[in-house]
Amino acid sequence: MKKIATPAILVAAAALALGTFGACSSAPPASTGTSAGAAATTAATQFPDFLACMISDAGGFDDKSFNQSGYEGMTQAQSELGVQIKTAESKDMTDYAPNLAAMQAQNCNLTITVGFNLADATKTQATNNPKSNFAIIDDNSISLPNVKPLVFKTSDASFLAGYVAAAYSKSGIVATFGGMQFPTVTIFMDGFVDGVAKYNADYGKTVKVLGWDKAAQNGSFTGDFDDQSKGQNLTQQFISQGADVVMPVAGPVGLGAAAAAQSAGNVAIVWVDADGFNTAPQYQDLFLTSVIKEIQVAVFDTVKATAAGSFSATPFVGTLANGGVGIAPFHNFDSKIPQDVKDKVAQLQKDISSGTLKVTSPSDPK
Repeated sequence: MKKIATPAILVAAAALALGTFGACSSAPPASTGTSAGAAATTAATQFPDFLACMISDAGGFDDKSFNQSGYEGMTQAQSELGVQIKTAESKDMTDYAPNLAAMQAQNCNLTITVGFNLADATKTQATNNPKSNFAIIDDNSISLPNVKPLVFKTSDASFLAGYVAAAYSKSGIVATFGGMQFPTVTIFMDGFVDGVAKYNADYGKTVKVLGWDKAAQNGSFTGDFDDQSKGQNLTQQFISQGADVVMPVAGPVGLGAAAAAQSAGNVAIVWVDADGFNTAPQYQDLFLTSVIKEIQVAVFDTVKATAAGSFSATPFVGTLANGGVGIAPFHNFDSKIPQDVKDKVAQLQKDISSGTLKVTSPSDPK
């Protein structure tokens, strides 16, 4: 299965000992790059005076998903480039603006915000501090010369995951749901639905998707990215309707879906953002595959370029072609996926990367 994984390096999740905190002043000691400690003593020293800062969305840096991937890009920069880092976790939306203001007071050379929910606060700080550099993950709405968007065409990769889900399903019913109806959520769901449709066309099947109508652009959402019980309840509803593969696009809420699948005993999960097999090992026997956004790579590269004096506000758009998105190996499911399906998915990846096959979503990065 390695032949169809994203060409970018998939890094296993580090063990994070992070508490929950609001302002950057209460960040954990491990996140403040200083000259002390094992990380600093073994770090390269290209940019010892460069301070990179990051503010999480709700869910924190141990969400097994996109916040965690961003954090890992920061710690990679600390260990490999010798930069200093500071982080702040947001408990809820009221923390965004204060955390950004606190980081600006720390004289960060680059401040990275994790998620589209922080767009307004990021735009305000960037507008008020035009000489400071910012980057934002999963948002392309800010047109300022000091803000770099880091966005991902995940419809490409989720198309492959939908194809695999349809091939694996024994019931002929799969499902997907989101945390909230934002473009960076529905883009996964669009690709997933189209991947199932492609499998049906190729094999003459009628696998059904619950939870999302691409044409109507409406479906099932839990209403937040925090309450795992909502993900568990919604997944149980899908299971009661016959679904045996579920793709939650909801950050930590997806762990509730995994709990429901584990209780059911015969349901597989497609994870998103990171390889769930690595980031949520308590559920690794459930993960059919994962739709990966190489957030860690995008964060590391942005820190490195900015530290070297090459900051650019030109958006980074991760695709299958440039390795910015991909699907994870099948891990424990590898023997359960027929070779002809593996070969077909490998060819589909080549066709999408070359442009021979077009995967589109209304939410694709522009």
